[in-house]
Amino acid sequence: MSKKNVVQLETEGKEISVLREIMSGDPVRIGLSVLLGFFIGAVFMVVFNSDVVSSWSNFGADPNYALSTVWWTIQDGYGALFSGSIYNLGSDNFIDGIRPLTETLRFAGPLIIAGLGVSLTFRVGLFNIGATGQIMMGLAGATFVSTRLHMPQIIHMLVAVVVAVLCAMVWGVIVGILKARTGAHEVIVTIMLNYVATALFTYLLREPNLLLEANGGGTPKSDHPDSTAMMGALLGPDFKLNYGLIFAAIAVLFYWWLMERSTFGFRFRMVGHNASAARAAGIKVESTFIWALAISAAFAGLAAANQGLTIDGGLTTSIEAGIGFDAITVALLGGSRAGGVVLAGLLFGAFKAGSSSMQVAGVSPEVLGVVKALIVLFIAAPPIIRALYRLPKPEPKVFVAAQQAKAAKVIK
Repeated sequence: MSKKNVVQLETEGKEISVLREIMSGDPVRIGLSVLLGFFIGAVFMVVFNSDVVSSWSNFGADPNYALSTVWWTIQDGYGALFSGSIYNLGSDNFIDGIRPLTETLRFAGPLIIAGLGVSLTFRVGLFNIGATGQIMMGLAGATFVSTRLHMPQIIHMLVAVVVAVLCAMVWGVIVGILKARTGAHEVIVTIMLNYVATALFTYLLREPNLLLEANGGGTPKSDHPDSTAMMGALLGPDFKLNYGLIFAAIAVLFYWWLMERSTFGFRFRMVGHNASAARAAGIKVESTFIWALAISAAFAGLAAANQGLTIDGGLTTSIEAGIGFDAITVALLGGSRAGGVVLAGLLFGAFKAGSSSMQVAGVSPEVLGVVKALIVLFIAAPPIIRALYRLPKPEPKVFVAAQQAKAAKVIK
């Protein structure tokens, strides 16, 4: 075989290897999972639509009408999602047209922040599903500062944000200490603390002498936060988008730096890869668990401030809006990476922004719930996606403990 043919075969082999690596990677698999989720969502729209069912009963007489009804049902449903979350094509001016995108960004902000917190624990080998309780405690702190203390404009908001983060961190530290000192499983502990935090927040709302109860009425509700503590409109009075988006952007940059560029983040990742090797290298694994859960809860507290300081009116027990559990889905969909979490948060923000438009179009908004659940299912079960799309299996990754130990000694 000539040298030219050998070089050509080597080049083709490298191209195949690169293609295999791309096709077996997480981004491709996650993208295909989202696509499949939307496809099955379209099937739900069609199967449970009365117009489609009636048109198919006369399929033999008019097949074109039956097929066109299917097409228009799917187009109306996902078209309404686009118009309600990206751009309203039927608007008369640019401001009305772009408003859906600003709503997507507004809903995505707290989802991204909380998703980063859950992602951090995933990278450390933990499973924090206590974001709901941590958000509740952050809301209690932020609401106390915003309703009971009076400060200048910017300072008041920043103090409320800091207190929300600290209150949530305390809730996360409790989990970390129980995990490190007693070996209690963080899943059980966070589930129980979710109930405790929700009940405690409700109790505080009911007690006028403690924190939050507004004057009059029997429904648990806080006073309206002072205007000096509120996160104002980012793009003016024509949009509801607020400064919470800036906090979300700062949180993304901080998470990226922490996990990808700092020695602290290296310790987190090392413990997540192999806790035994990390311990052998001299890293205090138990302390790492405490710090990871504390910082994770801090992100949840920032998401709480985003919610509590942007709502027009008093806070109720429903203010958490399911963000704590949606954050788990966002973290899974985003692959626990900063960029992935941003994209996943935007997708779920679009779902929230566009659900009302889909309902107006005659499509049940629960279809989006089905799509979200299916996406999580497919991401959690990679063999399903690989089998359906015939994707290659990823190359096995060998993690050498000696290399970890050597790297750990360098950062000491």
